[in-house]
Amino acid sequence: MDAQVNMSRRDILKAATAMAAGAVPALAQEPGERPDRATNVEILNPLGRVPMSFIIDDSTCLVNLAYYGIPQFAETWPDNYKQDWRKLPREIPDSFVRKFGTWCAEHGIKGKYSIVPNPACVGCLDRFLPGWTEKELQDSIKLVRELMTPNWDIHPEMVTHTRVIDLKTGKPYPDKNEKFMENWGWSQDKSADELASYMSYGLQILKNIGLDCEGITTPGGFGGRNRANLAKATLQSCRDVFNAEIPHYFRDLFTDDRSVAPRVYYASDLNGEDPKCVVSIIGCTGDWFGGWDGLKPGSVDKFITEDLRGGRLPQVIEKAEPAILVCHWPGIYFNGEEIGFNIFKEIVRRLDARYDNLIWMKLCEIARYWAAKELTTIDSTGSTVTFTAPFATERFTVKVKKNAAGPPRLALEGKQVLLEKVGALGRLGGNTWCEQEDSFVVCFNLPRGVSTLKV
Repeated sequence: MDAQVNMSRRDILKAATAMAAGAVPALAQEPGERPDRATNVEILNPLGRVPMSFIIDDSTCLVNLAYYGIPQFAETWPDNYKQDWRKLPREIPDSFVRKFGTWCAEHGIKGKYSIVPNPACVGCLDRFLPGWTEKELQDSIKLVRELMTPNWDIHPEMVTHTRVIDLKTGKPYPDKNEKFMENWGWSQDKSADELASYMSYGLQILKNIGLDCEGITTPGGFGGRNRANLAKATLQSCRDVFNAEIPHYFRDLFTDDRSVAPRVYYASDLNGEDPKCVVSIIGCTGDWFGGWDGLKPGSVDKFITEDLRGGRLPQVIEKAEPAILVCHWPGIYFNGEEIGFNIFKEIVRRLDARYDNLIWMKLCEIARYWAAKELTTIDSTGSTVTFTAPFATERFTVKVKKNAAGPPRLALEGKQVLLEKVGALGRLGGNTWCEQEDSFVVCFNLPRGVSTLKV
């Protein structure tokens, strides 16, 4: 979620990423190691489908971050935050979380749901939340744990999403200028270790309340001019606090012609005992639901038009890149009117009406697939293709040129696996294959280590 002078809070991503796309070496993240690849093998999307996901920012337990955050932003930039925040609801109730989460589960929706650990400095979720009873807080945490986590990654958005916490005291710094706001200046000159310590503080709060995390969402411009250290710090903090195998983070969204495929950075020790990498997840839409403050209604047509052909999502889906929608929780609730939620329902209806080749995935699932896709060594000798994977992933789908008349044969970790033939790409499932002209398309759960496919 974004906040910056003269810009809406997610819109600054486009400016920041445009800057990063230019000749600014200091911002560049490093890809790290990359393995050799046989030219007769192509790794497709999982099941040969287009991944979809839904990123929800500014969500937390009970607190409406807009209500409590706007007056703090206004203290730093009084000329840019003149919203009458008192008209906003102070709470986004659990009844709405339950309604939203239940509908999404029924429709197979997956994505990322933020839990800001100390939302707008109101109170730490692992201690108490002034204005709500202990039971209300615990019930809210339990609802997220039981209803949301099966289909949604949980991310902190740093610690408060407003003022920076002094880790020595656990209190906000007394300074209220932009250098001590999470959304703006504080993060831009910090080392990877300093950023990791701060991220770990927020992650630990969520661990204390029983919410597992494999990733981070940046608030506002956090790390926008310090991207290499941001990526390194995500890798370090998620591994330190949660032992996450493949940490990921959401920092950028592109609504222009740039690729929105995930970026895999800092890959190392791919052939060793402890392979590492971090994945940057890229959103493909702006927040066209109801905004971060729940003040301006959005539009379904910006995502996908009524004739099912126009809008941003068809552009991305046709490129077969992950189509990851981005929103802010106050706009989904939209002051109790649920305008953003209703927009999302219509988007899903239109997508279902046009496409039968989509697959909803959590961000951690997308990150894992892309790590395996980019970092698995592939050798081809005669009719045998050998995969040496530093990371396992599900529904690994490959297209291999035929080298024999018989069906493909798969061995995972030395054990033969029976593959079932299906009639078309759209019917792929686990341990299946189909034929396409001079190639086989095979789908299986890729284990870490060595697997072979005879074609």
